[in-house]
Amino acid sequence: MDAPDHSGSLAEFLAPGLLAEDIPPLFPLLAARPLVGALIALFRGGDDEVLIRLMVLREIGLRADAPEWTPRELESHFAYLSQTKLNTVLARLREHGLLLWDSERRLYQLSTEGRMVLAALSNLLAFNAEQDGELGFLAAQVAAGAAVGKLAPEALSHLLARLGELEEEFAQAVASGSEFRLRAAQSRLASVQQWLDRANAVMKNLSDAGLDDDSWRLAQSIGQRQSRLLRMASVFQRELAAIARQQVHLSQGGLSTSELAAWLKTRSLDSLAEFADGQLATTPESVFVLPDVMLDNTEEFVAREQPGRKTSAMPAPAEIEYTRDVPLEPPRELVELTRMLAGLATSASVADTVVGGSFGSASYRLSLLALIGETNIGPELAPLAELPLAVEWSDEMEAVGRGEVAHISAGRIQPQQENNEPPL
Repeated sequence: MDAPDHSGSLAEFLAPGLLAEDIPPLFPLLAARPLVGALIALFRGGDDEVLIRLMVLREIGLRADAPEWTPRELESHFAYLSQTKLNTVLARLREHGLLLWDSERRLYQLSTEGRMVLAALSNLLAFNAEQDGELGFLAAQVAAGAAVGKLAPEALSHLLARLGELEEEFAQAVASGSEFRLRAAQSRLASVQQWLDRANAVMKNLSDAGLDDDSWRLAQSIGQRQSRLLRMASVFQRELAAIARQQVHLSQGGLSTSELAAWLKTRSLDSLAEFADGQLATTPESVFVLPDVMLDNTEEFVAREQPGRKTSAMPAPAEIEYTRDVPLEPPRELVELTRMLAGLATSASVADTVVGGSFGSASYRLSLLALIGETNIGPELAPLAELPLAVEWSDEMEAVGRGEVAHISAGRIQPQQENNEPPL
């Protein structure tokens, strides 16, 4: 099928004197005009029409053992569709080259463009059913391109952009200081962890793909951004621990303000409105006076006009069952590292101390070493900070090659009695 000539209509979008073929971003689309035209034909029209076309095309392409269909087989297979509508769909697919018709043998079969469109669509549908599947889809595109030697820089760019969006989302959650946003971001990081691990495995295998300079720069940026995302696990844990130390407990029952706020978020608007029955449900707000000015004037009026006002007292506390505060359980890596360093009799390398498990666990243990010798620190970190140890660093990098860590800053952990120099 000959593609229609759109050069005249394209000229209306371009500046005077320019040709569509001379614009680099537009040239690849013009070269793939038959495939683009097939996509336009497939998705043009109302939602219902597009869904029926996609269903018919997918069903025709799913019969791999017998890819050719007779008209009677199509009528029997799609008996749940109106005969008139089915003929219309088949005619449109034939007209735009998605479906081929052999008039001599009177058989239908998918065209090359139709098969490519269905393959791309099947990947989209497969990853759409997964949580945060867009990251897995992008990683799959990079892996597939590298496997067949057709890795497009756009696939790397899309993966890098998606990782950047996640990093910005997590950074905003940390900057907000909100416990709920931090926990939501922590849960989101856990859900994308499997895709980050798979993307990391894909990036390790790109060395044999014969990448050009631009693709190498994109691959390096992806690796750096993945490392920053994996380090966010320890950042979330640290911020949540700091928030936990500042929680306010209501009366002596052990109920914290965070638990109360979380419970209120689970209530509907109607149930919250029921709490205000018999109370002043709304407070009038003045939109023409600044709140701080209104507060200053109110305080001055109360002090001047009501000097002998009575001081209200809080009602007696309700009868509640007293419970003991449940201590916050420290992370497993912190407990294990403290126990191991407490029994350290001779010097040990930093790599042997912190590497083990995953990259995130090693990063968290490495960040904990900076707390040794600190005095102004929280109670959960005090046992580690009070250990009689000193950490000596060098300017070199030490090769590791295990536990998802390739290299690490060289250093040694010395017991105080073996370290002649005072710790920094």
